[in-house]
Amino acid sequence: MPDIRPTVGSSALVLNATYEPLCVVSVRRATILLLTAKAECVSDGDGMLHSAHQTLPVPSVVRLTRYVKVPYRTHVGLSRRAIFARDGGRCAYCRGSAETIDHVFPRSRGGLHAWENVVAACAKCNHSKGDKTPAELGWRLHSPPAAPRGVAWRVLGHRTPDPRWRDWLDLPAIPVETAEAAA
Repeated sequence: MPDIRPTVGSSALVLNATYEPLCVVSVRRATILLLTAKAECVSDGDGMLHSAHQTLPVPSVVRLTRYVKVPYRTHVGLSRRAIFARDGGRCAYCRGSAETIDHVFPRSRGGLHAWENVVAACAKCNHSKGDKTPAELGWRLHSPPAAPRGVAWRVLGHRTPDPRWRDWLDLPAIPVETAEAAA
């Protein structure tokens, strides 16, 4: 059995038998799928996994050998980290660096904790806004908040994708310096 102790944070994209993205799993789980013949390696990652009798490349993308019917969630889970990812870490009001989240229509006045009502905000704007609406202050949002859409959000959530997954997730090309900074 190979030594399946990859570096911290390494993961692999799992594709259905039809090459449709399903989820992201640890390299350990992807290797177990390969060794039990439940999946085949489509794209190798960095490095090798070693055992007494076998050496395998670290998998980056694996494809299941049998089709799995999966009922997809129609929404992306709402979390602080996902809000910052959706808004690019920028304040929805002043476009400065965001460190808090804000409910556009305040919860104290009946606002919902939903994608369409939550934005990333800097501490100054969030404190100044208090329990008022942007319209009451004469502020406007740079873009209306909405739930993220697409295969990449459904499969990855807030994770930063591995550049090698681009072809299966319909992601734009990632510049080399950005990909190196993410690693």
